[in-house]
Amino acid sequence: MRIKSYFLIAFCLGIVCLQTEIIYPQVYGFSNQIGKFKEAASFAYSPSGFIYVTDSGTNEVYKLDTLGNVLKSAGGYGWDQGLFDIPSGISANPLSVYVCDKNNHRIERFDKDLNYIWLLSTHNSDTTAQRFGYPLGCAISQQGDMYILDSENKRIVKFDFSGNFSLNFGGYDAGEYALSNPQGIAISNSNNILVTDGKQIVIFDQYGSGTGIIKSNDELKGISIVFNMLTVNSDSAVYFYNLNSQDPALSKLKLNGLDRKPEITGSFIFNNKLYLLTKETILVFNKI
Repeated sequence: MRIKSYFLIAFCLGIVCLQTEIIYPQVYGFSNQIGKFKEAASFAYSPSGFIYVTDSGTNEVYKLDTLGNVLKSAGGYGWDQGLFDIPSGISANPLSVYVCDKNNHRIERFDKDLNYIWLLSTHNSDTTAQRFGYPLGCAISQQGDMYILDSENKRIVKFDFSGNFSLNFGGYDAGEYALSNPQGIAISNSNNILVTDGKQIVIFDQYGSGTGIIKSNDELKGISIVFNMLTVNSDSAVYFYNLNSQDPALSKLKLNGLDRKPEITGSFIFNNKLYLLTKETILVFNKI
């Protein structure tokens, strides 16, 4: 079944534009669930094979293997180093884990085993351009640049590997690319920044220039890119695109085997498995 849509995707520094339709070619069947949380907010898959989950109900972050075993936890409520007041978005690479400490207005960096390294906070800075507050997400480039979703000022703030301010973009002065309700952020291997913003995905290059907007009829929230697999979700649906595909089609995944529709917090695809984060657990599906 094919349904007409209004999507225009501008990826790559190229820029390659993809005019797409929503199609339903992929079906995933429920397999099992892993992990148990109080109020999971976000999760991230590390290329080293681990899943990291933030739980705003316990103010902790957990490291799990793909079988759901909790290997390490860190955090607890507070404002000292290594503690959280509502951990929200999370990003992970093979060496580090970055946690958005929402109500403390900061990003905390841990090593892959959740040992605290440092924090970044500019909320009290005299330089307005570099301030961020109530961060909801962050994305780390292969060069180590950090892009923070600044929900207080409705923009993206970029810092280099050492935590030095580079620029901000997507604010009120960004014209058609101005963000109004940003919820999630991801970065592609070609350093394009994708931000879910209401019923659209706004795309920027690494220099903060808007390059494309994907329109949707759904309120989009979570977004992730694992290798070349892009997934984006609303509360009740998951959409997918293979960034290496020559077929210009965005897919709405069909989920089988559930007796009720879960409220989806986040999603990613890896190794032909779909992982859906809910507030209580991670649902695992196999590609059919």
